[in-house]
Amino acid sequence: MTSTIVIDPVTRIEGHSKITIHLDDHGEVVDAQFHVTQFRGFERIAQGRPIHEMPSIMARICGICPVSHLIASSKACDQILAVEPPPTGADLRRVMNLAQIVQSNALSFFHLSSPDLLFGFDADPAQRNIIGLLQANPQLARDGVGVRRFGQQIIEWLGGKRIHPSWIVPGGVDSPLSEETRDRILSTVPEAIAAIERAIVWYKSSLLDWADEAASFGDFRSAFMGLVDQDGNVDHYDGLLRVMDADGNLLADRIDPTAYTDYLGEAVEPWTYLKSTYWKMLGYPDGVYRVGPLARVIVAGQMGTPRADIELDEFRRRLGRVPGSSFHYHYARLIDMLYAAERIEELLRGPDILLPRVRAFAGINSNEGIGVSEAPRGTLLHHYRVDDDGIVQWANLVIATGHNNLAMNRSVLQVAKRYVRSAELTEPMLNRVEAVIRCYDPCLSCSTHALGEMALQVQLIGHTGVVLDELVR
Repeated sequence: MTSTIVIDPVTRIEGHSKITIHLDDHGEVVDAQFHVTQFRGFERIAQGRPIHEMPSIMARICGICPVSHLIASSKACDQILAVEPPPTGADLRRVMNLAQIVQSNALSFFHLSSPDLLFGFDADPAQRNIIGLLQANPQLARDGVGVRRFGQQIIEWLGGKRIHPSWIVPGGVDSPLSEETRDRILSTVPEAIAAIERAIVWYKSSLLDWADEAASFGDFRSAFMGLVDQDGNVDHYDGLLRVMDADGNLLADRIDPTAYTDYLGEAVEPWTYLKSTYWKMLGYPDGVYRVGPLARVIVAGQMGTPRADIELDEFRRRLGRVPGSSFHYHYARLIDMLYAAERIEELLRGPDILLPRVRAFAGINSNEGIGVSEAPRGTLLHHYRVDDDGIVQWANLVIATGHNNLAMNRSVLQVAKRYVRSAELTEPMLNRVEAVIRCYDPCLSCSTHALGEMALQVQLIGHTGVVLDELVR
C-alpha cells in the first residue's frame, strides 16, 4: 500500500504543473512524477494556415520566449522557400535571439531562483521572494531588473515591441538596422555586462552555502545535447548537434539537426501532456539527456567570447568537465547571459550590420522545412509540411522542456527521496522538490496550453484514503 503527496501547482515556473510523490507503508519515497496539466495544441492550430503566417502564429505560443519560436519557425520557412537570408539579415536574427537568451535567463535566475539562493531553501517563504530579495540585496535585485530590461529593450528596438514582435520573417528580417538603433543598443552593453559579472561574483562566493543542494538536485548520469559551430564552440542560431555522455564521450558530433527523427524519439505518457524526448540509440526511458544552458557549456569546446571563456574555464575547474548536478544550471545560465551580451556587441560592431539587404524573397519551392535553434531553455525544433500552395498540412514542435522531461522526472524522484519524509509535511521539504524543477526553468506554455487558474493545495493521503496532513493557499 502507498500514500501520496501532491504538490499542485509547482510555483515560480512558467505554466501549470504538479508533482506527485508516492510513499510506501514505511514513509519512504518509491516514485515521483512531474505532471504537466495543460493541453498542447499549436501543431493542430497551425494546420490550414499559409506558411508565411507561421512565424507570427508560433510567436504566440509564449509571452516569455516568443523570439525563440520566431527564429525556429522562420528557419523552417526558409527551407520551404529554399532561400538563405542575406548575411546581414541572419546576423540581425542572431542579435534578437541573443537578446531573448539574456532576458529569459535573467528572469529565471534573478526573479525565480535567486530568492532560494540568497535566503536558503529553509527560509520563511514570506521573506523568500522577490520583495525580500530587494530588501536584503538591493544591488542584486536592481541588476536582475536591469539585465532583463537590456534584453527586452533590444527586442523592442529591433522588432517594434517586446512581446510577440513580427520583425523576423521567412527569408530574413523585415527591415534593416538603423545607425541610431545600433548605437543605442551598444550604449547599453557595458552596464549589462557589468551587472551579469556582479551576479557571477556573488554566485561563486556563495557556492559553499548550497553544497548540499548542489550534491543532490538532479545529480545523475545522463547525456547532454546542444548546438555547436563548425569549430565546436557554442552556437545559438545555426549550429550542428553535439551529444556528450556523462563521461565526456561524444555520442554524436556536429550532425545535421534537421535529421532529428533518425536519432530522437518522442514518447507519450498518460499522466502528462508533455511529450518525453529520448535518444533512440539508448531507448526509452534510458535515453535521457539534458538541454539548455548547462548542456551548452558542457558540449561546447569554448563559448567563443573573451569574458565568457574565462568564466567557462573557472566553471570547469570548480565542477569538472561534465558536472552531473542539475543545480549547476544556475551557474551555466549566468555564463550563457555573459556570452550573449558579448556576442551582441560583436555582431553590432560588424562592418556589414547596417546594410539594407536583409531579406530574400521566393515562392514555395519545397513541401517540407525544419528549423532548429537554441532557445533559452535548450534546443528547439519546428518541423512543417505544406502543400504546393504553401498551406500547412502538418506540424511538429520539439520543445526544450520536452527534451528535459525525462531528466526533470528523474530529478524530482531523486530530491524527493533525499528530503521528503511522511511523518509531517514541511514547506522547506516541498520547496526543494519544486526548486529542482526551477533549475531547468521549464516553459510549459511552449509545449502545452490550458485555460483557468489553479489553487495551491498539498495533501498527504494515507493508504486508507484519509487525509493525514494538508497545506492550502
